[in-house]
Amino acid sequence: MKQKVKKERHIDLIKRKYKETKKSSLLIYLILRILVILCMTLQLFNGDWHNAFLCFLSLILFMIPTVLQDKFKITIPNALEAMIYLFIFSAEILGEINNFYGNIPHWDTILHTINGFLAAGVGFSLIDLLNENSKNIKLSPAFVAIVAFCFSMTIGVLWEFFEYGADTYLKLDMQKDKIVTSISSVMLDPEQSNKAILVKNIRETHIVTEDGTIVIDGGYLDIGIHDTIKDLLVNFVGAVIFSFLGYLYILNREKYKFATNFIPRKNE
Repeated sequence: MKQKVKKERHIDLIKRKYKETKKSSLLIYLILRILVILCMTLQLFNGDWHNAFLCFLSLILFMIPTVLQDKFKITIPNALEAMIYLFIFSAEILGEINNFYGNIPHWDTILHTINGFLAAGVGFSLIDLLNENSKNIKLSPAFVAIVAFCFSMTIGVLWEFFEYGADTYLKLDMQKDKIVTSISSVMLDPEQSNKAILVKNIRETHIVTEDGTIVIDGGYLDIGIHDTIKDLLVNFVGAVIFSFLGYLYILNREKYKFATNFIPRKNE
């Protein structure tokens, strides 16, 4: 009964959204939702429960913008909302299930950059609303931009914590490994004097286990540190871009009005 009520409530939210927003945003939502349902059906038919769960998770994530708007009485701009839907679809359906991360160069880099941009927009909105609606608080444009940047970087760091946890405890590979041809480590110092020993021109690595030996051609297998730092760096780039845009927007809200396409606002 409760599930039926929740479903009817969500349908009512969608109908209201159709009346209050541009049809383009809702069209993107419906098209992507249909594609995810078709993908989930295919995964269930093939018996791939992991990918089916990712599809189900995507459907849940698609509902978040609408629920947040209703619960907190905010308006998410159509451009931002469309980017959120496309980001979720690109990360889960295209990236994970269709292996765009492995087949499309820099796919992961592009998504992490966009994530830094979007998260900075959310952080900017939170502090800017406080700044506008408080008589006792008047924060400088630079401070608001710095808070937006810090918020975005915090989200990026928390996501890397999640990836590390998934790799450590669930034995996944969200922090994608990379082949490197040189390493520098104090663990290789025979005198244990904390001196880094440089090993260059590594051609292959042999991993010896109880079940046999695995040979990695081309170098040494890095276990995710390069991927983690790269993700944080591009998140940094996305955060800086939006924070600078937000700074200009506060200085002249009319001239840089296009920034409002990426900033959630409280309902009037």
